[in-house]
Amino acid sequence: MFTGIIKEIGIVRESIREAGKVILGIKSEKVINELDIGASVSIDGACQTVVKISGNMFYVEAVQETLKKTTLGSLKVGNRVNLESSVTISEGLGGHIVLGHIDGIGTITEIKNLDASKIYSICVPESISEYFVEVGSIAVDGISLTIAELRENIVKISIIPFTEKNTTIGEKKIGDKVNIEVDIIGKYVKRFLEKREKIEKITTEWLKSVGFL
Repeated sequence: MFTGIIKEIGIVRESIREAGKVILGIKSEKVINELDIGASVSIDGACQTVVKISGNMFYVEAVQETLKKTTLGSLKVGNRVNLESSVTISEGLGGHIVLGHIDGIGTITEIKNLDASKIYSICVPESISEYFVEVGSIAVDGISLTIAELRENIVKISIIPFTEKNTTIGEKKIGDKVNIEVDIIGKYVKRFLEKREKIEKITTEWLKSVGFL
């Protein structure tokens, strides 16, 4: 589990394509000190398992399912990525609960400069747009952010200078793809409501029609 508070920007130093997977070698100065073989690490919001550590680099294997659902397959040598090690019980939850399970890939459609911040508009897949609420939480490339405004499947987020400086969001341009994870609470609420709806449909007439009465 993660919090969406980015600890460091890492640099892709190796990207090796093999059958059904991509091996990524990430240079790190801070997060690597919190990693062991088998540990979980968030790379641009996608939870990956550390398979090797060498010097100031750690390696992960992004398999076919990850490549299909995230932007990790498009990473090239020299690209900068948001890094976060998994949270421990003793740590405070500075952002929100982030699992590192990407729900969809969004596209940046607009970047608007304000006096003290920027507004990023992101077009998210229609299949996950129902999970978002204004002033709710969203993870964009692993960054815990608050939704400022919603318009159908367009999510608008406000980026302050600190976030712009300490994550890769400030390097993004219109048309760039970003990993999106919805708030896990929204998933549970939707699941609960779906189950309740099914229960409410079980009537005496329905039971008779299927032979129970």
